[in-house]
Amino acid sequence: MTPARAPQRIGQHGPMSVLTRDEAQTRARLLSVQRYAIDLDLTTGGDDTFTSRTAIHFTAHTAGDTFVELKPAVLRSVTLDGTPLDPEALDENRLALSLTEGPHELRVDADMAYSRTGEGLHRFTDPVDGETYTYTQLFMDDVQRVYAAFDQPDLKAVFDLTVRAPDGWTVLANGITTPQEDGRWTAATTPLISTYLVAVAAGPWHSVTTEHAGLPFGLHCRRSLAPHLDADADELFEVTRHCYDRYHEKFDEPYPFDSYDQAFVPEFNAGAMENPGLVTFRDEFVYRSAVTDTERQTRAMVIAHEMAHMWFGDLVTLQWWDDIWLNESFAEYMGYHTLNEAAQQASSGALPAWSSTDTWVYFGITRKSWGYDADQRPSTHPVAPPADAVPDTASAMLNFDGISYAKGASALRQLVAWLGEKDFLAGINTHFARHKFANATLADFIDSLARATDRDVHAWAEQWLRTTGVDTLTPTVEETDGAWHLTVTRQGERPHRLTVGAYDHAPGHGNTLVPREHIDIDVPQDETTVRPGRRPALLVLNDQDLTYAKVRLDATSTETALRSLSGIPDALTRAVLWNSLRDMVRDGELEPAAYLETARAHLTEEADLAIVQGVLAFAAAHITDRYLTPIERPAALALLGDLTRDLIRRTEDGTNPGLRLTAVRHFIDAATQPDTIRGWLEEGHVPGGPALDPELRWRILTRLAVLGATDDQDIAAHLTADPSATGEEGAARCRAALPTPAAKEAAWNAMFHGDTLSNYLLTATAQGFWQPEQEELLRPYTARYYQDAPPLADRRGPAIADAVGRHAFPGPVDTDALHQGEAALTRTDLLPALRRKLTDQVDDLRRALYVRGRTTS
Repeated sequence: MTPARAPQRIGQHGPMSVLTRDEAQTRARLLSVQRYAIDLDLTTGGDDTFTSRTAIHFTAHTAGDTFVELKPAVLRSVTLDGTPLDPEALDENRLALSLTEGPHELRVDADMAYSRTGEGLHRFTDPVDGETYTYTQLFMDDVQRVYAAFDQPDLKAVFDLTVRAPDGWTVLANGITTPQEDGRWTAATTPLISTYLVAVAAGPWHSVTTEHAGLPFGLHCRRSLAPHLDADADELFEVTRHCYDRYHEKFDEPYPFDSYDQAFVPEFNAGAMENPGLVTFRDEFVYRSAVTDTERQTRAMVIAHEMAHMWFGDLVTLQWWDDIWLNESFAEYMGYHTLNEAAQQASSGALPAWSSTDTWVYFGITRKSWGYDADQRPSTHPVAPPADAVPDTASAMLNFDGISYAKGASALRQLVAWLGEKDFLAGINTHFARHKFANATLADFIDSLARATDRDVHAWAEQWLRTTGVDTLTPTVEETDGAWHLTVTRQGERPHRLTVGAYDHAPGHGNTLVPREHIDIDVPQDETTVRPGRRPALLVLNDQDLTYAKVRLDATSTETALRSLSGIPDALTRAVLWNSLRDMVRDGELEPAAYLETARAHLTEEADLAIVQGVLAFAAAHITDRYLTPIERPAALALLGDLTRDLIRRTEDGTNPGLRLTAVRHFIDAATQPDTIRGWLEEGHVPGGPALDPELRWRILTRLAVLGATDDQDIAAHLTADPSATGEEGAARCRAALPTPAAKEAAWNAMFHGDTLSNYLLTATAQGFWQPEQEELLRPYTARYYQDAPPLADRRGPAIADAVGRHAFPGPVDTDALHQGEAALTRTDLLPALRRKLTDQVDDLRRALYVRGRTTS
């Protein structure tokens, strides 16, 4: 029979067909691939194209018809077993092949287009020195923008790669590269890997190298960032070494590749990509300006996350994209868990900056809320969705979200609490041994776990990985003579193993709380928990944050938490409580103003920087900008200004530069008058420090632009002083933020009609455009957004669709904006990436209106 035609999508370079699961299964039954020989020439085609020649050696198990994917600018020639095929037979991104049984060789000679959107082979010219850099990002359908391929994860092969590059360039790849004559570089043959994991990064890189455990390690960045990379190289290598060693203590399978390079590349869409032997990171992780220890810890976690992928994703790869959680949830969990352990091993005396706080506190206050939010939207999906929920690559791309990362990692943390780490690691190592250099499914993984334990992990997987939504756990406390009784009710269906923390006021110590006991329980409970004595002042469900659920407080505990939150000794417990208050605001059970007052009361006493940053971020971006009405907003900004001013005063002694920097940033963002921050900009420093680095200068200038206290001439002068890529982004953000009709129209046309902005410049422009202070000026652009965003996404593809859906979504919070968004979602022609972003944004708008209604009713 003839398979159903794949759904169409308009990509960055024209129409293309996305691969369906059925097509992938049919092709995997028909053929196996042994080897790719890829030859890229980056010296032809100027700024627009490069030459790509590919030879694919494969075997057809029976005679049959199939296709190879490629998306060329020009297709010069194709031969199958030496016989020419007609290049005109290319149908969108597919070339049909009729195969006889047995071995075959397919050769393709084409010109491919460079990308300006971070997809395929991205090309970037550094405005500081004019040097050009290229790198690949081949996830999902983007392989075919660089080389011809049977592009699906379960057709693994070995890869031989040759790249011709301009003089003075260095070529990095999955394996060790060696320069040859005529500017050619050859990479060592890879082990069996999937097509999307092939990686190249070519340019005049600045490199720092070392060796560890007999393996070459390298760090690479643009030359203009060399001083900043050199300053952090020891720290980056320290993190890498400790994670590498810790994974080798956990995993029986050794690191499976011949080198470990980490390249920090410009205009990268993701945080990082786990290419075997050549991990690519967004080069914002090479810090040009001051950062907090929490930000250093975040970078370290990303390093740990990507290294975990060398086993989870690269050594053992998902069979189809419905099991993306097998990559991302594991890397997320192992990254946080292993970084904690690596930090403990690294610490002798003072902790290093990248491990100065418990990583699970940051996970709980920042990443976990990402998962909770995603799981309550209409677009929610199981951690491991059923096969029919991911019918093609376009739908698979939508699942890279807070569920596949944060919820999945939380589920694994709960699994380890239930199973025990010994049995968990035994199951993992069985999984690696059974499927190394091959592919696996959820069923394969659960079977491996089942071999290591007597517990019913199949039932656990059905309850935790195949279901959607967030359970809510609520305590009921009753007191009788000499005892108190705890009953936990569950809204939801999952079993939970958790700890209940019981806390009392410390006599004579104000709001200080001390732990009375920690009680381990299972929910649903077999029986009510009974403890002797008076009830505690505070009961915290999910103390230590081992499960994934929204937790509520009983009335007495709510009162205690609001009054004494900063007096709780453990940061992770405080994070659980802040998350509970956050959820209550979002669910209309706590006034947004009460959350702000709680922050005002307790953040000046908060010792954990991750909590301060997480609470201030929610207070600013959600409460002040979305949940409060325009009439209420000035008072909220004033409160945040007072709070951050107090934090600045608290840190005048210089003992906590990270907290001071955080406070300065938020003070700038909350400014309602320009005088103070204008004075800082003119003086070049905040009184008492810090000195203004590029990040703070552009932050101040952006806020001045919002307030109408700067102009194009001032912005141009600052760009002259900082002509870097981030300077260009800062200038674009400032110009878009100016409160004039001309500035808004120019920014709009650049975003939606020029089609020349790179992914980063479009994002910066969008970030500046929508400002709550400018609601009346911007109101007409809501309707224009729904007219202009869909064709822009069609023209420029998924990466730009994601950016315009995430950052350029209309700012007004009113019923008219909601109705326009709901009407847009009735369209049937939206690019999937844009539809997903609009679905989430419209739901967030609906929630904001709900919270406002609950507050004002």
